[in-house]
Amino acid sequence: MATKPMSYMYAVCYKTPAVLINGNTRMSQSRTLPRKLCSRDAHTQHINKNLLYISSDKINIHADLKTMKLTKQTNKPMCIMLNWLLATENQVMKYANIYLDEGFDVLRVTCEPWQLLWPRKGAKVIARDLLQLMYANDTSYMVHGFSVGGYVWSEAMVHALTDKEKYQPVLNRVEAQVWDSVADITEVTVGVPLAIFPRNKPAQKITKTIMATYLKALYNVCTVHYERACETYYATPCRAPALFLLSSSDPVGHERRIRRARDLWLQMGIEVG
Repeated sequence: MATKPMSYMYAVCYKTPAVLINGNTRMSQSRTLPRKLCSRDAHTQHINKNLLYISSDKINIHADLKTMKLTKQTNKPMCIMLNWLLATENQVMKYANIYLDEGFDVLRVTCEPWQLLWPRKGAKVIARDLLQLMYANDTSYMVHGFSVGGYVWSEAMVHALTDKEKYQPVLNRVEAQVWDSVADITEVTVGVPLAIFPRNKPAQKITKTIMATYLKALYNVCTVHYERACETYYATPCRAPALFLLSSSDPVGHERRIRRARDLWLQMGIEVG
């Protein structure tokens, strides 16, 4: 896949219900996905409990769980889709189908609440598996991350920095990034209660208090990993062109912090929209 210009990334993502950062221009009007995108056929195969391979081709794909090498290659670029917390299959497929129609295969990456709250046994393991799969399979990648998916990707970047010689060539095969309402550590106490109890404000308030206490009490077990991953996201070793999308009313993907990420990436010479 040749490097895509920013105009291509705008075209792929124009259906995303978010506000688009592009200099001083915004698109605040949400768009509805066409019916055909929600009903098109797709074939899925679990790589493990957190990685799901989605293709428009009828193929039976597995991975060696030690090397993460896929048994078959489709010769297509792959979109790595990092889900938001507790995203439903139907919600994910609306976005996956956009990429399938553009000639991609899709790797859906999920993170459960316990995996977020216990990163050493959860999110960090998912991130290592993802990076190992990218290393083991010689294809080009596009990354599309939603909300907490940004944290999972950040943990992959932390792992990549442990062996730059091995993993930087892998990151160089990422040819485009889309970050949709990406959240950092400061919003975890807001995002998790909303994801678990979307319509129960008293439960959200209680869960937020519990989580704040948890993060303070287990700083060396959990919070220190969040902080390091957040810092790594802002100083990303992945220099592919990026597109940020946000909603100014989103309590999880905070506008000010997303704009900060955009500004820092621009300073590093990354092409950003």
